[in-house]
Order: sequence, then structure tokens, then C-alpha cells
Amino acid sequence: MSALLASVRNALPFLRHIRRKDDWAIGLYSGSSPLTLAPMPNVRNPVLTAAHVRDVPALFVADPFLVRTEDRWLLFFEVLHATLRRGQIGLATSRNGKDWEYCQIVLREPFHLSYPHVFAWDGSFYMTPETAACRQVRLYRAVEFPLRWSHVATLLEGDEYLDPTPFVYRGRWWMFVGTGVDNGALRLYHATTPSGPWTEHPCSPIVQHDPRSARPAGRVVHDGERLVRFAQDCSQHYGQRVLAFEITELTPERYAERPYGTASVLDPQGAGWNARGMHTLDLHYMQNGNWLALVDGYRRRFYVRHSW
Repeated sequence: MSALLASVRNALPFLRHIRRKDDWAIGLYSGSSPLTLAPMPNVRNPVLTAAHVRDVPALFVADPFLVRTEDRWLLFFEVLHATLRRGQIGLATSRNGKDWEYCQIVLREPFHLSYPHVFAWDGSFYMTPETAACRQVRLYRAVEFPLRWSHVATLLEGDEYLDPTPFVYRGRWWMFVGTGVDNGALRLYHATTPSGPWTEHPCSPIVQHDPRSARPAGRVVHDGERLVRFAQDCSQHYGQRVLAFEITELTPERYAERPYGTASVLDPQGAGWNARGMHTLDLHYMQNGNWLALVDGYRRRFYVRHSW
């Protein structure tokens, strides 16, 4: 026993340089419905990793959001800068939706950015990345799409708003935002335009003290007549899996939802690039009747930071 203790003491100076990180990456899934997603056949996942990022040192990539143009797919995502230890927004492109080429960082700020929810409105493209580090929800407009973005409005301020997710429904704009240090609350706001002003819904927070169903996990979608929101299951640890909820009533006065399906939409696979968790997806309906989904996942591993 004394020999074992001596070996541990001798190893302590080295162990101080070891840090554990979550190794996030982005993969490609597909399915006949949001409830039947699986890795896309004949695609080697993950399709995008930190190793693809060339213009900054990157620890991981996560939070994928897609835009389809006439001739290509555009993928926006978080890049965690290895030196600054904060997120920036990167861009990758694809002609066929399967093979992706990294382009560059398209948005950086002196604070952490993630979850680059991109949408079109009134002839322009906009983004509401998570800017919880500055206790705001910010709206950015593409001044040179897709490479240059400018801050044009502050939609909310005063709290650490997580993963803002705006969407339009029956002519009105709505926005989910997570709050709470335990990822246990979901707030709902509405406005006549994405630039606001935004008013909190009288039923908000619509989720309280439930880290299994509160924090947003991607774009709100229509599955036929159903309006579906996605949530991260953080009940056991951050970003464990993704669940779906059908919004059954949504007016300026009322809100109701119920679980959509009997199982999670995305689950960790126990091994490989998404062994430990999955927490964001962006779904798009294709002309062939299937859904295309960019998803993220992570495995936990150790890396060594040398100070000598």
C-alpha cells in the first residue's frame, strides 16, 4: 500500500496538467419522420470535427444549423476556440448534403457564442446565437451572406438566456429560451416581428424545475399538421439526449404541449463519436419525403495540457 501511495504522489505533478473535455462533433442522420432518425446510409459519421477547422485552433464543433440555397447547403455551428476557451460561429458548405467542406469563422465576439439559429425574414438572413455570457439575446443580420454578420438588435437582456429558438406560427413570431443554472426552466416570448419588442407569454415559464424537458435542442418544425419543439434531456448530465414535444395550443394567451412519441429522438450510442450524449439537431424536410438532420454528439476523453 505504501508503494502505491508513493507512486500516486510522484504522479501528482504530471496529473495537474491533465484536463477532461467533452469532444463534440457533428453527424448526419435521416429518417421518414422526426421520430425515426438514424445515421444516414453510406455516410461516415461524424461529417465535421474540430480537425476540419483550419483558421483557428479548435477543441470541438457542435450546435449545427442548416440553410438551403438554390445550389448548396450551408451549415452554421459553434467552434470552441482552444486558446480563448470561448465559442465562435463557423461555416461549412455542401453541394449534396453529405460531403461537407469547412470554410471559416463567420462571427466572433469578445464573449462566448453558440447555437447559431439562422432563419430568413423579409428578404434577409438573421441569426440569434446564444449570447448568455453577456446576459442578452441578440439578433444579427447577414450583411454579406453567409460570411459577414452584424448585430442589429438586442431582443432580451438581464438574464443568462440559453439557446434562443425563434419561429413563426400563424403570422406571429415566438421564441423559446432556456434559463436557470440547472437547465430546468423554459420561457416563451412572442412578437409581431423578429426584431421585437418581445413580450413574455402569460404561461411562461412553460417548464419549471425539469431539466429533462426544458432546454431547447434545435429548430421548431412542422411534422404534417403538428408543431414540434425539441428539448435536451439534462436530467442526468448536460446534453444526454433529445426529446420531442408536440405543441397542441399556442396563442398569445394559452400554451399546451405533450410528449411527441414514446421514446427520445436522439440517443447516445455507447461508443464512438456520440458515445455519451447528443443535444442538438436541425431537421429539414426533403422532396423525397424523408427528413435530413444535422446532429451533434460527444464522447468524453482526456487530453494533456503541457506547461513545460
